[in-house]
Amino acid sequence: MDIMEIRIDEGNKNERIDKILSAHEKEWSRTQVQDWIKDGFVKVNDKNVKPNYKCQEGDVITVDIPEPEPLDVIPEEMNLDIYYEDADVLVVNKPKGMVVHPAPGHMSGTLVNGLMAHCKDLSGINGVLRPGIVHRIDKDTSGLLMVAKNDLAHESLVNQLVHKTVTRRYKALVHGVIPHDHGTINAPIGRDTRDRQSMTVTNESSKEAVTHFNVLERFHDFTLVECQLETGRTHQIRVHMKYIGYPLAGDPKYGPKKTLDFNGQVLHAGILGFTHPRTEEYLEFEAPLPEDYVELLATLEKNH
Repeated sequence: MDIMEIRIDEGNKNERIDKILSAHEKEWSRTQVQDWIKDGFVKVNDKNVKPNYKCQEGDVITVDIPEPEPLDVIPEEMNLDIYYEDADVLVVNKPKGMVVHPAPGHMSGTLVNGLMAHCKDLSGINGVLRPGIVHRIDKDTSGLLMVAKNDLAHESLVNQLVHKTVTRRYKALVHGVIPHDHGTINAPIGRDTRDRQSMTVTNESSKEAVTHFNVLERFHDFTLVECQLETGRTHQIRVHMKYIGYPLAGDPKYGPKKTLDFNGQVLHAGILGFTHPRTEEYLEFEAPLPEDYVELLATLEKNH
């Protein structure tokens, strides 16, 4: 089991413990947390409490995170768009609409299902549900992902992400016309307490998030930008561009409900670069924009 310790400060006092814990970790549902509390996996100041316990300033919560029940991920033959592969790493171009890794209730059709059929040897790395996956992109974002094929590669690639030495550049179409040519958004991101399915810029239970952007082209009501990630928070580009007033097109979750009909946000992870875990050579790959993205830009050009 992993053990986590959380100290309550003035900002969280008098809040229910189940609410605090489910807001603290994005993958913990409130129901799951309540079950852990009832089963004795959660203690406050070394004592068992009830899920409705209201925390006080100075309380120390310890959570013995139980091991997840193993779930079988079935390999599925897929026509993967692989850009690079050797004995250590693989770079794949994920199409829009494909989920990266399985989750309970959604165990097939993911990139991991396809990778397991392709590689045959990912099972032990990074857990049952996310074998080989060191970073992810959203279901409706297309583009490049790196995958570790062994523990050496996994450790190296994760360290590179932590130390911000991985190159990740995205092309995003946003609502509005950005007047300046480039900028940096440095704003911490955490879970939105009003909507657990969304992230937001917040100082509460958040992590550092930095996005650099350059304007590539301006249209009548939209701007094409290239965003470079310094950190890799969930929905980072979508949250940051909304924060500065230029939400992604095709993204009613973070932008206007009336947006382009694109079946998802207009976002493509086009450039990925990293140092090879074994050879220490810097590798960089570029995936062109998908056809529907190119067609959309051509339509905007015509109407400009």
